[in-house]
Amino acid sequence: MVVDKKVFEFEWDKGNIGKNKKHRVGEKEAEEPFFDEDKVISKDVLHSKIEERFILLGKTRKERLLYIVFTRRDNSIRIISARDINKKEVHLYEKAT
Repeated sequence: MVVDKKVFEFEWDKGNIGKNKKHRVGEKEAEEPFFDEDKVISKDVLHSKIEERFILLGKTRKERLLYIVFTRRDNSIRIISARDINKKEVHLYEKAT
């Protein structure tokens, strides 16, 4: 999946705003990995029952590596969750770069 930064916006509402505070990830920081040239995006097959979901692995401007689950709604990206990548997942990002 290609994410064209000129064609989309992020959807934040009361259902997902502040949701990632427990992981210490703010909304603006969660958006940054979408602009990482080396990001890795794959389909979240396990959780795509109701709507198609994707997993993005990417870095923020401060080099924080995040694991983000999101869905697309028209030209919007709705971030479902964002957290630091764990040790077992780091190789998935590094292998692609």
